[in-house]
Amino acid sequence: MEGKDYLKGRGAQYNPHNKFVQDVYGKFHIEAIDSFEEESNKTIFIPSEAKSLVHKVNSPDVGMAFSANPYQGCEHGCIYCYARNSHQYWDMGSGLDFERKIIIKTNAVELFEKFISRKNWNFTPIHLSGNTDCYQPIEREKKLTRDILQTALHYKQPISIITKNALILRDKDILSELAKLGLLKVFVSITSLNEDTRQKIEPRTVTAKQRLRVVEELANCNIPIGVNVAPVIPGLTDTEIPQILKASSDAGAKWANYIIIRLNGQIGEIFKDWLQVAYPDRCDKIWNSILSCHHGQVNNSNFGERMKGTGNIAEIIRNVFKLHCLKNKLNLEPFEYAKIDRLHYRDTQLSLF
Repeated sequence: MEGKDYLKGRGAQYNPHNKFVQDVYGKFHIEAIDSFEEESNKTIFIPSEAKSLVHKVNSPDVGMAFSANPYQGCEHGCIYCYARNSHQYWDMGSGLDFERKIIIKTNAVELFEKFISRKNWNFTPIHLSGNTDCYQPIEREKKLTRDILQTALHYKQPISIITKNALILRDKDILSELAKLGLLKVFVSITSLNEDTRQKIEPRTVTAKQRLRVVEELANCNIPIGVNVAPVIPGLTDTEIPQILKASSDAGAKWANYIIIRLNGQIGEIFKDWLQVAYPDRCDKIWNSILSCHHGQVNNSNFGERMKGTGNIAEIIRNVFKLHCLKNKLNLEPFEYAKIDRLHYRDTQLSLF
């Protein structure tokens, strides 16, 4: 990247002002006598006891009813991440803070078990990574996701996961057991097969080659696996859809989905700042292509439109995606969770005591 000095290994390059915070801290006069405290680019981890973990999802077009996120903030640093805005509720920024200040919900496993062990819980599938990636780097040490999966297996709780980290392969043992019971589906997010592009838009994620390895290894374990081509960035990654779908199918994926990028809240200004430096030659083309998919805006909140976009470019993307799903035999049949006899299971558990 050229122009102003950019932080290597980060997506966002600054923190937009948090609308919930009145005070502003910054370097305004270079001739000031007092020294200015520059923030470190090192990731810090903040332990926190959450009040709840599993939350109902009211949006009808996201494909999940409940989600659980053991971490808040994400070190992956994906420049487009819609979850950045949520970091403001923790009195932090949606830019660099989201990538550098990760909140660890230390009581996540206990909260998860408490939620799914309720007498009136109907065992609706719970989605892991609805907000931030449950397999981001800190999971290697904390193992909150692994312990949640172990708890889900014990209670026969249906689970869905989406990730872009190969760390998920660590948990093949538990995932395989959930899959045998028909209680699991996994999606791997693949945005680009081009490594230079991946390093710019998703600086701390694993390569596309590694993600395809995840698809292959999980498929070999008979774990239901699909890919999420998301987000599709018109003018940048949309031409890769055929290659991504073929490579995913060859690796063993059975399903595929896509989402057109939308830049809600402060993400629009964070993304445009990044775009002007990362792709100065294509900045206007990419930005205008995004606008054309959302009625002249970079974000559309209308259910039914916001994920797939509208207009000519969105229609071309939709048609190309459908065509190559058909060519690669993806989405031939819907995934269905197995039906577990909960009454029999609970009687069996009680007999153990």
